[in-house]
Amino acid sequence: MDLLGSILNSMQKPPSTSEAQRNAMRQQREAMEKKQKEMKNMLNKFRKNIEEKIAKFIKDNKFSLEFEPMEQMYRSIIRDVADVAGLQVYSFGQEGVDRYSVIYTKEMGPSEDELAVRRSGGIWDESKAAELAKQRIENQKLAAIESEEEKHRKRKRGREELSGTFYKQKYAHLIGEDAAIQAAQKTNLNKSYGEVPSENKKDQRSIEQTMADIRAKKLKKAENDNTVEDTHSSVT
Repeated sequence: MDLLGSILNSMQKPPSTSEAQRNAMRQQREAMEKKQKEMKNMLNKFRKNIEEKIAKFIKDNKFSLEFEPMEQMYRSIIRDVADVAGLQVYSFGQEGVDRYSVIYTKEMGPSEDELAVRRSGGIWDESKAAELAKQRIENQKLAAIESEEEKHRKRKRGREELSGTFYKQKYAHLIGEDAAIQAAQKTNLNKSYGEVPSENKKDQRSIEQTMADIRAKKLKKAENDNTVEDTHSSVT
Protein backbone atom coordinates (compact mmCIF):
# COMPACT_ATOMS: atom_id res chain seq x y z
CA MET A 1 0.00 0.00 0.00
CA ASP A 2 1.47 3.34 -1.00
CA LEU A 3 1.61 6.41 1.19
CA LEU A 4 -1.51 8.06 -0.29
CA GLY A 5 -3.64 4.97 0.29
CA SER A 6 -2.45 4.75 3.84
CA ILE A 7 -3.38 8.37 4.52
CA LEU A 8 -6.86 7.99 3.01
CA ASN A 9 -7.55 4.86 5.01
CA SER A 10 -6.57 6.58 8.23
CA MET A 11 -8.98 9.49 7.66
CA GLN A 12 -12.53 9.36 9.23
CA LYS A 13 -15.20 8.79 6.65
CA PRO A 14 -17.98 11.48 6.37
CA PRO A 15 -21.29 10.58 8.05
CA SER A 16 -23.90 9.01 5.89
CA THR A 17 -26.90 11.09 4.73
CA SER A 18 -29.35 9.26 6.98
CA GLU A 19 -27.24 9.85 10.06
CA ALA A 20 -26.98 13.59 9.29
CA GLN A 21 -30.75 13.80 8.93
CA ARG A 22 -31.25 12.02 12.24
CA ASN A 23 -28.94 14.46 13.98
CA ALA A 24 -30.78 17.44 12.49
CA MET A 25 -34.17 16.05 13.51
CA ARG A 26 -32.90 15.37 17.02
CA GLN A 27 -31.59 18.90 17.36
CA GLN A 28 -34.86 20.33 16.05
CA ARG A 29 -36.89 18.23 18.48
CA GLU A 30 -34.72 19.26 21.40
CA ALA A 31 -35.08 22.92 20.46
CA MET A 32 -38.89 22.58 20.22
CA GLU A 33 -39.11 20.81 23.56
CA LYS A 34 -37.01 23.52 25.12
CA LYS A 35 -39.24 26.24 23.65
CA GLN A 36 -42.38 24.47 24.83
CA LYS A 37 -40.94 24.12 28.31
CA GLU A 38 -40.07 27.82 28.40
CA MET A 39 -43.56 28.72 27.19
CA LYS A 40 -45.17 26.49 29.81
CA ASN A 41 -43.07 28.04 32.56
CA MET A 42 -43.94 31.52 31.33
CA LEU A 43 -47.69 30.75 31.22
CA ASN A 44 -47.58 29.21 34.68
CA LYS A 45 -45.83 32.32 35.94
CA PHE A 46 -48.44 34.52 34.23
CA ARG A 47 -51.31 32.49 35.69
CA LYS A 48 -49.83 32.75 39.18
CA ASN A 49 -49.53 36.52 38.76
CA ILE A 50 -53.19 36.74 37.64
CA GLU A 51 -54.32 34.62 40.58
CA GLU A 52 -52.53 36.98 42.96
CA LYS A 53 -54.09 40.07 41.35
CA ILE A 54 -57.59 38.61 41.43
CA ALA A 55 -57.17 37.48 45.04
CA LYS A 56 -56.16 41.03 45.98
CA PHE A 57 -59.10 42.41 43.96
CA ILE A 58 -61.54 40.26 45.94
CA LYS A 59 -59.87 41.12 49.24
CA ASP A 60 -59.99 44.87 48.54
CA ASN A 61 -63.71 44.56 47.66
CA LYS A 62 -63.36 46.64 44.51
CA PHE A 63 -65.92 46.98 41.72
CA SER A 64 -63.75 46.13 38.69
CA LEU A 65 -60.22 45.28 37.62
CA GLU A 66 -58.93 46.24 34.18
CA PHE A 67 -55.97 44.50 32.50
CA GLU A 68 -53.70 45.86 29.79
CA PRO A 69 -54.25 44.77 26.17
CA MET A 70 -52.90 41.28 25.45
CA GLU A 71 -53.24 38.30 23.12
CA GLN A 72 -56.16 35.90 23.28
CA MET A 73 -54.03 33.15 24.89
CA TYR A 74 -53.34 35.32 27.94
CA ARG A 75 -56.92 36.63 28.11
CA SER A 76 -58.16 33.03 28.21
CA ILE A 77 -56.07 32.49 31.36
CA ILE A 78 -57.63 35.58 32.93
CA ARG A 79 -61.09 34.28 32.05
CA ASP A 80 -60.33 30.84 33.48
CA VAL A 81 -59.03 32.21 36.78
CA ALA A 82 -61.97 34.64 37.04
CA ASP A 83 -64.51 31.87 36.38
CA VAL A 84 -62.97 29.76 39.15
CA ALA A 85 -63.27 32.77 41.49
CA GLY A 86 -66.92 33.34 40.51
CA LEU A 87 -66.35 36.68 38.74
CA GLN A 88 -67.63 38.21 35.51
CA VAL A 89 -65.26 38.86 32.59
CA TYR A 90 -65.78 41.23 29.63
CA SER A 91 -63.38 41.89 26.75
CA PHE A 92 -63.27 45.14 24.78
CA GLY A 93 -61.28 46.52 21.88
CA GLN A 94 -60.13 45.16 18.53
CA GLU A 95 -58.58 41.72 18.33
CA GLY A 96 -54.88 41.83 17.58
CA VAL A 97 -54.72 45.58 18.25
CA ASP A 98 -55.90 46.71 21.68
CA ARG A 99 -58.30 44.07 23.03
CA TYR A 100 -58.27 43.88 26.82
CA SER A 101 -60.20 42.21 29.65
CA VAL A 102 -62.05 43.67 32.62
CA ILE A 103 -63.34 41.59 35.53
CA TYR A 104 -66.32 42.51 37.75
CA THR A 105 -67.93 41.07 40.81
CA LYS A 106 -70.83 38.68 40.23
CA GLU A 107 -73.25 41.00 42.01
CA MET A 108 -72.21 44.29 40.36
CA GLY A 109 -71.58 44.02 36.65
CA PRO A 110 -70.91 46.92 34.26
CA SER A 111 -73.63 49.49 33.62
CA GLU A 112 -75.14 50.11 30.19
CA ASP A 113 -73.24 53.41 30.03
CA GLU A 114 -69.92 51.72 30.73
CA LEU A 115 -70.54 48.98 28.18
CA ALA A 116 -71.45 51.56 25.53
CA VAL A 117 -68.34 53.65 26.21
CA ARG A 118 -65.92 50.72 26.27
CA ARG A 119 -67.42 49.04 23.20
CA SER A 120 -67.07 52.29 21.27
CA GLY A 121 -63.38 52.43 22.14
CA GLY A 122 -63.70 55.06 24.85
CA ILE A 123 -62.04 55.22 28.25
CA TRP A 124 -64.19 54.58 31.31
CA ASP A 125 -63.34 56.25 34.59
CA GLU A 126 -65.03 58.11 37.45
CA SER A 127 -65.19 61.42 35.57
CA LYS A 128 -66.85 59.74 32.58
CA ALA A 129 -69.35 58.01 34.86
CA ALA A 130 -70.22 61.34 36.54
CA GLU A 131 -70.58 63.07 33.15
CA LEU A 132 -73.00 60.44 31.81
CA ALA A 133 -74.97 60.36 35.08
CA LYS A 134 -75.47 64.14 34.87
CA GLN A 135 -76.47 63.85 31.22
CA ARG A 136 -78.99 61.12 32.05
CA ILE A 137 -80.62 63.31 34.73
CA GLU A 138 -80.88 66.20 32.28
CA ASN A 139 -82.46 63.93 29.67
CA GLN A 140 -85.00 62.70 32.20
CA LYS A 141 -85.90 66.28 33.14
CA LEU A 142 -86.25 67.20 29.46
CA ALA A 143 -88.46 64.16 28.83
CA ALA A 144 -90.68 65.12 31.79
CA ILE A 145 -91.02 68.69 30.47
CA GLU A 146 -91.92 67.45 26.97
CA SER A 147 -94.47 65.02 28.43
CA GLU A 148 -96.10 67.80 30.45
CA GLU A 149 -96.17 70.06 27.39
CA GLU A 150 -97.83 67.32 25.35
CA LYS A 151 -100.49 66.88 28.04
CA HIS A 152 -101.07 70.63 28.03
CA ARG A 153 -101.47 70.64 24.23
CA LYS A 154 -104.02 67.81 24.43
CA ARG A 155 -106.02 69.62 27.13
CA LYS A 156 -105.91 72.86 25.14
CA ARG A 157 -107.04 71.08 21.99
CA GLY A 158 -109.92 69.49 23.88
CA ARG A 159 -111.09 72.91 25.09
CA GLU A 160 -110.80 74.30 21.57
CA GLU A 161 -112.90 71.48 20.18
CA LEU A 162 -115.61 72.20 22.75
CA SER A 163 -115.57 75.92 21.97
CA GLY A 164 -115.36 75.50 18.19
CA THR A 165 -112.02 77.30 17.94
CA PHE A 166 -110.31 74.15 16.74
CA TYR A 167 -112.62 73.73 13.76
CA LYS A 168 -112.39 77.43 12.93
CA GLN A 169 -108.59 77.17 12.73
CA LYS A 170 -108.72 73.84 10.88
CA TYR A 171 -111.06 74.85 8.07
CA ALA A 172 -110.45 78.60 7.80
CA HIS A 173 -107.91 78.17 4.97
CA LEU A 174 -110.43 76.06 3.01
CA ILE A 175 -113.76 77.87 3.32
CA GLY A 176 -112.81 81.24 4.77
CA GLU A 177 -112.72 82.42 8.33
CA ASP A 178 -116.34 83.64 8.49
CA ALA A 179 -117.74 80.37 7.16
CA ALA A 180 -115.47 78.44 9.48
CA ILE A 181 -116.75 80.40 12.48
CA GLN A 182 -120.35 79.68 11.47
CA ALA A 183 -119.56 75.99 11.04
CA ALA A 184 -117.88 75.94 14.43
CA GLN A 185 -120.92 77.56 16.03
CA LYS A 186 -123.23 74.96 14.51
CA THR A 187 -121.15 72.15 15.99
CA ASN A 188 -121.01 73.61 19.49
CA LEU A 189 -122.43 71.33 22.13
CA ASN A 190 -125.73 72.77 23.41
CA LYS A 191 -126.55 71.01 26.66
CA SER A 192 -126.65 68.00 24.46
CA TYR A 193 -125.65 64.46 23.84
CA GLY A 194 -123.80 64.89 20.57
CA GLU A 195 -124.64 67.85 18.32
CA VAL A 196 -128.48 67.92 18.67
CA PRO A 197 -129.87 70.27 21.35
CA SER A 198 -131.23 68.39 24.32
CA GLU A 199 -134.48 70.40 24.11
CA ASN A 200 -135.26 68.66 20.82
CA LYS A 201 -134.89 65.28 22.49
CA LYS A 202 -137.10 65.98 25.51
CA ASP A 203 -140.68 64.65 25.66
CA GLN A 204 -142.88 67.79 25.91
CA ARG A 205 -146.08 65.89 26.90
CA SER A 206 -147.56 66.01 30.38
CA ILE A 207 -147.75 62.90 32.53
CA GLU A 208 -151.53 62.65 32.03
CA GLN A 209 -151.19 62.92 28.26
CA THR A 210 -148.43 60.31 28.25
CA MET A 211 -150.55 57.83 30.25
CA ALA A 212 -153.53 58.44 27.95
CA ASP A 213 -151.42 57.75 24.87
CA ILE A 214 -150.16 54.52 26.39
CA ARG A 215 -153.71 53.32 27.15
CA ALA A 216 -154.81 54.18 23.61
CA LYS A 217 -151.96 52.16 22.14
CA LYS A 218 -152.88 49.17 24.31
CA LEU A 219 -156.56 49.33 23.27
CA LYS A 220 -155.63 49.57 19.62
CA LYS A 221 -153.31 46.59 19.93
CA ALA A 222 -156.06 44.56 21.63
CA GLU A 223 -158.54 45.43 18.84
CA ASN A 224 -156.05 44.38 16.19
CA ASP A 225 -155.47 41.08 17.98
CA ASN A 226 -159.24 40.39 18.17
CA THR A 227 -159.69 41.18 14.50
CA VAL A 228 -157.00 38.72 13.51
CA GLU A 229 -158.52 36.06 15.77
CA ASP A 230 -162.04 36.55 14.26
CA THR A 231 -160.69 36.31 10.73
CA HIS A 232 -158.92 33.08 11.59
CA SER A 233 -162.13 31.59 13.05
CA SER A 234 -164.14 32.46 9.91
CA VAL A 235 -161.63 30.78 7.67
CA THR A 236 -161.69 27.66 9.81
